[in-house]
Amino acid sequence: MYKELFDLHNKSVVITGGSGFLGSALVEALLEFGAEVTIADIACRSSPALEQEAQEGRLRHLLCDLSSTESIREMLRLHDQASGKLDVLINCATYGAGYGKGAELEFMTDEVWNMGLDGAAGTAFRCTREAIAYMRRSGGGSIINFASMYGVVSPDPSIYGDSGANNPPNYGAGKAAVVQLTKYSAAHLAKYGIRCNSISPGPFPNTAVSENAAFLERLSAKTMLGRPGKPREVAGAVLLLASDASSYMTGANLMVDGGWTAW
Repeated sequence: MYKELFDLHNKSVVITGGSGFLGSALVEALLEFGAEVTIADIACRSSPALEQEAQEGRLRHLLCDLSSTESIREMLRLHDQASGKLDVLINCATYGAGYGKGAELEFMTDEVWNMGLDGAAGTAFRCTREAIAYMRRSGGGSIINFASMYGVVSPDPSIYGDSGANNPPNYGAGKAAVVQLTKYSAAHLAKYGIRCNSISPGPFPNTAVSENAAFLERLSAKTMLGRPGKPREVAGAVLLLASDASSYMTGANLMVDGGWTAW
């Protein structure tokens, strides 16, 4: 009985940003546990490793502009047309946080500030709102929002230096909003059998950032485990929240950060 708790066969999943650095690893895990998955992304990056699942109809890509409600509605309509239901929504995509000098607090424009907030919290809000009707029809579901450790604590400016990876203020503000939106959604959607939880990843530097050895050393020293995370290490939290193993969890924010925020 307990082995079946994490089984995702007969689960229909939509994941935004599923072609991205973290998202692609999550898609592989969801498929391996039996889910049917729709990747909703601004660009489709096909993976030869997942070609078989695509041919079997367990994996599909739908282009979606998450800044547009109409685009989100069309994506969900097409998903429903193909799948007939929606059990799990994973809001993984983020955009627009700002880069370079324009990402610094004293130089950030209103436009960049607003875009970053929308790219973090607005995307989760719009997708959640539009998914409710589908999940209500199915008798419930699970919404998983991606927040960040920087929605809980501030970046430490001393570790960034000239790495170019400096974290902008609107990113953390937007991710803090995601944590609150998660709690609000959990409280107000429980009556429909819809659970809502969030995941706050810690340091998961992409390949380009990982090539900066000095920065990587400083980043690693901030964690209890002494290293950054690998994309697959977020998958366990997603599988938990997507499956019946978390049937009594809602309103939670899971930290997957190597212990960064615990000391």
